[in-house]
Amino acid sequence: MDRITVEVRDGIAYATLNRADKMNSLDLPMLEALATVPDRLARDRSVRVVILRGDGRAFCTGLDFAGAKLQGLSAVRNFGKFPGQKTNLFQQACWAWRELPVPVIAAVHGHCYGGGLQVALAADFRIATPDCKLSVMEARWGLIPDMTGSVTLRELLPMDVAKRLTMTAEVFSGTDALGYGLVTAVADDPLLAAEELAAQLIERSPDALAATKKLFDSTWTSPPRWAFWTESLLQLRLLRGRNHRLARKAGRDGSPEWAPRSLG
Repeated sequence: MDRITVEVRDGIAYATLNRADKMNSLDLPMLEALATVPDRLARDRSVRVVILRGDGRAFCTGLDFAGAKLQGLSAVRNFGKFPGQKTNLFQQACWAWRELPVPVIAAVHGHCYGGGLQVALAADFRIATPDCKLSVMEARWGLIPDMTGSVTLRELLPMDVAKRLTMTAEVFSGTDALGYGLVTAVADDPLLAAEELAAQLIERSPDALAATKKLFDSTWTSPPRWAFWTESLLQLRLLRGRNHRLARKAGRDGSPEWAPRSLG
């Protein structure tokens, strides 16, 4: 059984964590799927937006310690670098979604703990139910968030809040997460809200979306000099692109039939 199922409809790829009987917890096959599915999606130029969700009663309850093989030689292998990447397997399971050159929207419901929360944080947008339960859970097991949480948490939270949530392993609601800035919005039906946002994004040039994601992800905490250089480089690529010409031809209020994404 595939740990992640993918269905593409009208430019939206629905990537669904498919281990509902275990509340989509992260065993080794799930980690491997999370690390590799984004590359497949990136190669499909018909995909304009990705909605990442969990099947069943939860988005993801975090690491399945037995299934993730954290003991002995398996642990050593899995903490080594993922082939061709700067990350290990656990980190790449999140970072791959960050590097996907299309917007990723996580639709969060039920429980979203530990590694599951770090997967959601790797998305560009997170829409959660008001009453879902989230936690940076690792301290409960005597661990730290090591699936890129050191990057994604710092981008969203003040350091003292990140330390408190991580050190206490506090469980908080979707409404609380909105107040902290960990989620983009709350909605009773996060999948429907994600689809509404996806419909807005699809109206825009796929190259502009890819460039915006790359610009902010690569410069958000960088010195101005690097940010300005990146702005200029990406803008020059967009100005030479077909989708910019289509946008100009359509005018301010038009919605052209966009060409396939050329960036990323």
